[in-house]
Amino acid sequence: MNLYSSIVSFFQEGGAFMFPIALVLMVGLAIAAERWLFLRRAFHSNKAAYGELLPLMKNNQFDEAEKKAQDSSSAISRLIAVALDTMRASPRRDDIHAAMQEGVMESIPRLSKRTNYLSILANVSTLLGLLGTIIGLIAAFTAVANADPADKATLLSQSISVAMNTTAFGLIAAIPLLLIHSLLQNKTLEIVESIEMAGVKALNTIVRSNRRSVNTRESDA
Repeated sequence: MNLYSSIVSFFQEGGAFMFPIALVLMVGLAIAAERWLFLRRAFHSNKAAYGELLPLMKNNQFDEAEKKAQDSSSAISRLIAVALDTMRASPRRDDIHAAMQEGVMESIPRLSKRTNYLSILANVSTLLGLLGTIIGLIAAFTAVANADPADKATLLSQSISVAMNTTAFGLIAAIPLLLIHSLLQNKTLEIVESIEMAGVKALNTIVRSNRRSVNTRESDA
């Protein structure tokens, strides 16, 4: 029996509960793929925006930096655009910092969106597997009760083996989903930290480059 036949036989012997577990696995993998592509795109766009905007601010080209930031859709660009806009409206470091923190908080939900669904789907697939096993065991014991005494041991062992397929498949679906969930969480955290780091560097660059107009509340007193 080749691998393909073994997989088909394993799936067929598991019964009806194999289908919802397979559906949960496919939905989870689709979410994982979409999130991975989104985070990968966000990471590279943020890196490109940071490399383009920071030199402009260091050279006091704030107007050009703001225009490029407004034309970009990356989180770091939005952050710098808000910082430069706030600098003109209220040239206090505290106000610029508060506006940038608000921008970071707006970016986090976009990055972590739907990632938590993976852990939920992993738990659902495990529970469906256990439920399928329990239902299978109930059916097995019911069938054995009405079977010939000489065949009961063989019939029972075969039925239990089939019932366990759903638990095995539930775990097969849950384990990779949990691993991917952890991987995406770490990637999201890495991007959030890079945005915060870029925000601090951008704020310090604005203050150093425009020291005369950027004040603190203490300096205003």
